Amino acid sequence: MSIENEMTTHRGACAPESLMDYYQAIESASSNMLAAAHVEDWDQVVRYEGACAVLIEQLRFKARQEELAPEQRKVKAQIMQRILKNDAEIRLLAEPWLNELGEMMNPQAHRLH
Repeated sequence: MSIENEMTTHRGACAPESLMDYYQAIESASSNMLAAAHVEDWDQVVRYEGACAVLIEQLRFKARQEELAPEQRKVKAQIMQRILKNDAEIRLLAEPWLNELGEMMNPQAHRLH
C-alpha cells in the first residue's frame, strides 16, 4: 500500500471512519515504517512517520466524538503495544543511521573526540 493510500484506506477498507479504524491504520503505517527501516530506506521511514502523524491528529479529533466499547479498549491496548514495539525496533535500527547523519552534519565534532 502506498503512503498516500495509508491515510485514506486500510486493508482495502474506505477511509478510516471509526476510532478502531484509525488505530488499525496507525498500526499498519507503523508496520510499514518498520519494514522500511529493516531495508534502511530512511526516506520511506520518514514518509510513513508523516502518515502516522496525520492519522494521529485525525484520531485525536475523532476521539472527541466517539468512545470505545470495553472490548474495543482491549483491542486498542494490544494495537498500542504492537505500535510501541515497532517504534522501539525502528529506533534501534535507526540509531546507527542517526549517528552517521550527525557526524556528517558536524564533522568537526568527530575529530575533537
